[in-house]
Amino acid sequence: MRLWVSNSGVRVSGHLVRGFAVTIVGLGLTACDSIEKLDLFGTEKYKPEIVPEVPAEQLYSEGLNRLQNKSYESANKKFGDVDKQHPYSPLAKKALVMSAYANYERGDYDEAISSAKRFLTLHPADPDAAYAQYIMAMSYYSQVPDVTRDQERVEKAALALQELIDRYPSSEYVSDAKFRVTVVKDQLAAKEMDVGRYYLKRRNYTAAINRFRQVVARFQTTRHVEEALERLTECYLALGVVGEAQTAAAVLGHNFPDSEWYKDAYALLSKGGLEPREDEGSWISRAFKGLTKTVGIRN
Repeated sequence: MRLWVSNSGVRVSGHLVRGFAVTIVGLGLTACDSIEKLDLFGTEKYKPEIVPEVPAEQLYSEGLNRLQNKSYESANKKFGDVDKQHPYSPLAKKALVMSAYANYERGDYDEAISSAKRFLTLHPADPDAAYAQYIMAMSYYSQVPDVTRDQERVEKAALALQELIDRYPSSEYVSDAKFRVTVVKDQLAAKEMDVGRYYLKRRNYTAAINRFRQVVARFQTTRHVEEALERLTECYLALGVVGEAQTAAAVLGHNFPDSEWYKDAYALLSKGGLEPREDEGSWISRAFKGLTKTVGIRN
């Protein structure tokens, strides 16, 4: 992503960078009379530090210049000074968004999330609210671990991305958010499958079913759903729940007739003299009826 400054303000490329037109004005300083005080022992004197008051426009402009130079920590400080010195300035809320972006770019994702959340709390209807939501979602997304580790950040990324899609459907960030939702959902499904296989190998069929069920119920559009249905066929057969095993295989064959997983499920049933047969009252059937209407799975 690139950011550059033109006569009309800041131009950007990429989703995460936003520009705000600025006007650079002169530096204004305020001075206070020196005050002398004694320390606790009455032996030394000191003068209070004179803190210059810099116009909001100048602080904001300096922050943008530091962003352009990729000095993200310094930029963040300048945007923070806008908020501290001029909390009621129109630039204060813009500085808060840019502070979130600066933190994102320097890899301080927790601070980026904090700034974005604060902006959304204070200015939920602002035109830049969608941008703040996007920064927050991407901060979670950038911390997504591999499938073998705890998936809390993945869940949070999925929620933040979905909230962006739901709350700001006309936003320029929605297209990218939709793509990333598919990525994080696929990873969440992969995690459920990984744990489900672990239980299946240890013949803890009930625990395994609970994991595969999550994939079928929550992540039907991912690549893992075919295997999940086949694994449900295995688990239900092992437990003697024949009807659910037949239904899992029937739904698998109905929606993915060319799947290798369906061939495996069919073979498992055939060994016991059974065949796929759907029970429309099963939770599996009900789950896939909703999906068929939504995304048009093959009938």
